[in-house]
Amino acid sequence: MKALEIGGVADHVHLLLSIPASLAVSKAVQLIKGGSSHWLKEAVPNMVSFAWQDGYAAFTVSQSQFDDVQAYIRLQLEHHRTKTFVEEYRAFLARHCVEYDERYLLD
Repeated sequence: MKALEIGGVADHVHLLLSIPASLAVSKAVQLIKGGSSHWLKEAVPNMVSFAWQDGYAAFTVSQSQFDDVQAYIRLQLEHHRTKTFVEEYRAFLARHCVEYDERYLLD
């Protein structure tokens, strides 16, 4: 897999990845979470107890939307000055008619 854009804020991270068709998204997430968690615990002394949340969200992006998604990731601080991640995420899910369980959203 190849990282095309990475960014986030204190409570979440966004990754724009190119994942080969032979690699399941769940396996890609497992590799990213496991590798980054291990690195953080080894490299940063006060992160020994770090753990990712159990879940994740993954969405495909068409080539025509690539630039917009890349810009969105780069501008996370600006996006969340007026709307929290959870507020924005709920709106995104509603706009795309994605059903979800409220218990799994972090506030």
